[in-house]
Amino acid sequence: MSENLSGHSSKDGIKRMPVVENKQGVFVTGGSGLVGSHLIEQLVRDGKRVKALYRSEVPAVAGKEKVEWVKGDILDLTSLEQGMEDVELVYHCAAIVSFDPKQKHKMLTTNIEGTANVVNTALNSGVKKLCYVSSVAALGGIRDGRKIDESSIWTEETSDGNYGKSKYLSELEVWRGIGEGLNAVMVNPVIILGAGNWNDSSTKIFKSVYEEFPWYSEGVNGFVDVKDVVKAMIQLMESNITAQRFILNAEDHTYKDIFIMIAKAFGKKPPHKKVNPFIAGVVWRLEALKSMLSGKEPLVTKETAKNALAQAIFDGSKINRFLPSFSYTPISETINRSCKELKEKIKLQG
Repeated sequence: MSENLSGHSSKDGIKRMPVVENKQGVFVTGGSGLVGSHLIEQLVRDGKRVKALYRSEVPAVAGKEKVEWVKGDILDLTSLEQGMEDVELVYHCAAIVSFDPKQKHKMLTTNIEGTANVVNTALNSGVKKLCYVSSVAALGGIRDGRKIDESSIWTEETSDGNYGKSKYLSELEVWRGIGEGLNAVMVNPVIILGAGNWNDSSTKIFKSVYEEFPWYSEGVNGFVDVKDVVKAMIQLMESNITAQRFILNAEDHTYKDIFIMIAKAFGKKPPHKKVNPFIAGVVWRLEALKSMLSGKEPLVTKETAKNALAQAIFDGSKINRFLPSFSYTPISETINRSCKELKEKIKLQG
């Protein structure tokens, strides 16, 4: 699939859109998530007029009193129309992230149909530009040690499972919108690190290490600071770049190295028991049985166990070719800052 579907060609051969003058507001979906909450806080600090979607409770983000909150979700066209009224830029961060097989239908429906709704409403509302938060899972993560870049194509053979499939098909909705005249960019972050909900998303990594979870894996993955993801999104939206997607990856590390860095920052005992394929297989099967009996989502699934052992290497350099001034935060710095912020939150919670 060609990445350049609209815009104007410049001397370097890259198709671009006219520069967006951000005179009016922005609309954000997924404001309660790690990326969405940090994005809203930054947009408010930048003095933007922000509208944001929430489902049942307004997220506890800094500056929330300056945000115009719209109740609804991405499957509700009325709330999307209300959210995009009188705005120029849309940041679509909302998605279900789950590796529980029981959540497959709900996740596929929400992520794909919800993105289609966002794209269609953006087209109908005359929005100038859309930024979609995808994932490297949409590129397929099974590559036999080969580096994954934006040219990588998702297939069933390279699939990371249902979540990757949902993000890949959601991206196709954005490409469709681009084909219909929508200016849009997509970002494909690797594992995002930052201080968020202690019990949700990738922030659970910090909680596990803080509680001195003993197991580690020598699988490899990419890691990026949530503040860098937000910075890239804002810079892309305020540029004339369109019809492109960008892997956001600061550094590749083993999970073991990441856990050790977090443990050191927290002053906790690092994990000391290595997970091998046999142990991983036993754990996810036990968790599946426990989930069947309790009805709760398993802590480890077949998919997450497989991913923890995989060697996934990502090329996050493309964004530097389009935004030469952009730079990634060193992961050690990200971890130290995030642990400090999380310790303050834990203290506040008693």
